[in-house]
Amino acid sequence: VFGGLVWILVASSKVPLPIVQGWVMFVSVFCFVMSTALLCLYICGAHGGSSSWVALDAICQVTAALFYLSAAVLEAYFTYSIRLFSGNPLILTIYRENIAAVVFAFLATLMYVIHKVYSLLRWKSS
Repeated sequence: VFGGLVWILVASSKVPLPIVQGWVMFVSVFCFVMSTALLCLYICGAHGGSSSWVALDAICQVTAALFYLSAAVLEAYFTYSIRLFSGNPLILTIYRENIAAVVFAFLATLMYVIHKVYSLLRWKSS
């Protein structure tokens, strides 16, 4: 959910620095699709109780946590850098949208880290 909000907020703002925001968009879309696909596979019962699925889940959560951490830090840096030009009303709107994107990116990172810890504990016990 938080990743989807990051995706929407970054997509709705104007993109003055495409390389940074492109990475944030890639991470949010990739992790959103990956998490949704894994959820659907688990709901359908495709895993069949196999321990390799536990390892796959752990690997996906570790990757998503690292990706989101990098994206959240880049988005925070970008937001901090456009703060200096916040006199313009258009820049101020972009700044506010990016602040919300930073908050949700760090919340998504936190959720992926928590899920990563539980996935690694489950993987260790299997």
